[in-house]
Amino acid sequence: MEAKVGKFFDSVTNFFSGSDQLPWCDADIIAGCEKEAAEANGSDESKNECLTRFSWALVHSRRTEDVERGIAMLEASIASTTDPLKMREKLYLLAVGHFRRGDYSRSRELVEQCLMVEPEWRQAQSLKKAIEDRITKGNSAFMFGV
Repeated sequence: MEAKVGKFFDSVTNFFSGSDQLPWCDADIIAGCEKEAAEANGSDESKNECLTRFSWALVHSRRTEDVERGIAMLEASIASTTDPLKMREKLYLLAVGHFRRGDYSRSRELVEQCLMVEPEWRQAQSLKKAIEDRITKGNSAFMFGV
């Protein structure tokens, strides 16, 4: 488990250092977050934090069904979110989920909403660059028949 967590943190570090590679979550981390969310006791805020971590893990999964589940969880919770920073975080996670699905235009819309809340948010800027790189790569592949 320690090796997996180490790989996970390496991928997070790569993303924040400017690489366009988003971190990945494996099944063990997802299972741990799901268990934590299911067993969450205490305040609503504490439960919401556990659910946010769980949805974070899901949208960073390599499995399409996990990503879809994470998107659904975030979309269901966004309407009840009033705190602008929590909204920004959920919008960002939705952008990651849509990026993983290959829906780059929706991902870009969501990340731009994040940047309207906090224009200097480096994480969102990095995701936006990755989205634009994918869109450009897709357009050039289309244009050149690749």
